[in-house]
Amino acid sequence: MNAALLLNRDLLRRILPGVTLAILLIPLFIMKPITMTGFGLTLIFQYAVPIALATVAQMFVIAVNDLDLSIGAFVGLVTCIAGLYLPTEPMTGIVLLLLCIVAYAAVGALIHLRNLPSIVVTLGMSFVWAGLAVLLLPTPGGKSPDWLHGLMNLKVPPIPFPFIGPVMIPFPIIAALVIAVLVQAALMHSSYGAVLRGSGGNAKAVARAGWSLLKIKMVMFGLAGTFGVLSGLSLIGLTTSADAHIADRYTLYSIAGVILGGGAFIGGIVSPAGAVLGALTLASAGWLLGFLHISPDWQIGAQGAILIVVLTLRALISRGASR
Repeated sequence: MNAALLLNRDLLRRILPGVTLAILLIPLFIMKPITMTGFGLTLIFQYAVPIALATVAQMFVIAVNDLDLSIGAFVGLVTCIAGLYLPTEPMTGIVLLLLCIVAYAAVGALIHLRNLPSIVVTLGMSFVWAGLAVLLLPTPGGKSPDWLHGLMNLKVPPIPFPFIGPVMIPFPIIAALVIAVLVQAALMHSSYGAVLRGSGGNAKAVARAGWSLLKIKMVMFGLAGTFGVLSGLSLIGLTTSADAHIADRYTLYSIAGVILGGGAFIGGIVSPAGAVLGALTLASAGWLLGFLHISPDWQIGAQGAILIVVLTLRALISRGASR
């Protein structure tokens, strides 16, 4: 009986991110039935891909018990580099983006070698990334490469389903699912992924097993930088122009997305699929709050309230499981 109860509570924790997304979408569908169409879903989740990529980037850092307060500024820098160089000097742009990833890995090495608080180091790096972005592009401008704009606005043909017929699934949803599946498989269902997560849960045990904690930290921060670059590229592909401050809110979005998706700040507890669902939840929350005529000035607070409610539900489920 107790085993069945624990299994049920574990299942509740796993499905909570999806349930949260559904709770937000159902009122949207009721108030605006057009949002149930392919066109409506495309509008709702238009910016879900860059938010999901930034959330996954944050997830890699949280998985090793750190916190990244610079991902928003970093994504903004990536858009500036991409907007200035990729259309006219693609090789220069690619080299600069690769250097950005290397710099991110170096930040992880610095945090580990000097035993510095990641929250302080990444806060400082946020000013570095933002300063570089402003130096490159003092005012909004630049241009998205045509291939990138075309990719982010890809029209997916209807997919046939048995007994239902052709269904149009918007590209942002497909892209988010692909991101979730790939990262879930790599981080949660591979031996090296277990080592990477284990460094956040029990770093001493991982070190005693012969793994380099420095290398793990650099790999995880390097992955965060890689997904930050992908987030910036997807964002400028949607906006078609760059802005140093275009992704300033992504830092809070990414942290909230990881936590909404079942992650925790300690113990290496993360869920790639849950993080992507958390990102989709945040992307749809803005539309729901807009339809409810909540002022944009209050929407960040409302999204914070959603996060608090979900965390409260998780705490209640966990408390019941521990009894």
